[in-house]
Amino acid sequence: QVQLVESGGGLVQAGGSLRLSCTASESISRFNLMNWYRQAPGKKRELVATSSRLDEKLYAPSVKGRFAISRDNATNTIFLQMNSLKPEDTAVYYCNTQRNWGQGTQVTVSS
Repeated sequence: QVQLVESGGGLVQAGGSLRLSCTASESISRFNLMNWYRQAPGKKRELVATSSRLDEKLYAPSVKGRFAISRDNATNTIFLQMNSLKPEDTAVYYCNTQRNWGQGTQVTVSS
């Protein structure tokens, strides 16, 4: 079972940026899909961005044009660059592949 560890969350003002990282305990090149999810208080967990092994990327409509997912196979890390952050982006962000989840990292955007 692969271990996933997220980092990079924090408190930022609206309009600011954050870069999340997720490092896996084994090679991510063996996983077709690497995903970022988020869960806000009182809401269901939602898919934010997906990166495929062939470098195809998909985004939730609410973040398209503001967030960018990328992967670095050399360091077994995926990233989520978040720009133009809004208060509604406040959530715990989780890294996921297959049935494996990280512990989450809190992102708080103040207005």
